[in-house]
Amino acid sequence: MGSPRPRPERLAEKLLQIRLALGLSQPQMHRRLGVEALIDYTKISTYELGKREPPLMILLEYARAANVYVEALIDDATDLPAELPSPTKSEGVKRHTIRRKS
Repeated sequence: MGSPRPRPERLAEKLLQIRLALGLSQPQMHRRLGVEALIDYTKISTYELGKREPPLMILLEYARAANVYVEALIDDATDLPAELPSPTKSEGVKRHTIRRKS
């Protein structure tokens, strides 16, 4: 077996940012994502706390809800746009510096 793949350090904060920008509770976000058949709503909390990484299909639904490309969620060098959902499909905003864990 190989080593685990690197995880985006800022993914959890971005998922939380999306939910808060939409003004939704975790159960409401669960419904908004349309993933009731895939996961229990309590998983939203584990994603926002960085305890678990959401499956790709869940990330896709977050990106659709925010009207951003999935890359904007997983690229630590990219911030989400100030307005969510973005009025136009957004690549996010490139950061000038990347914070790395020591």
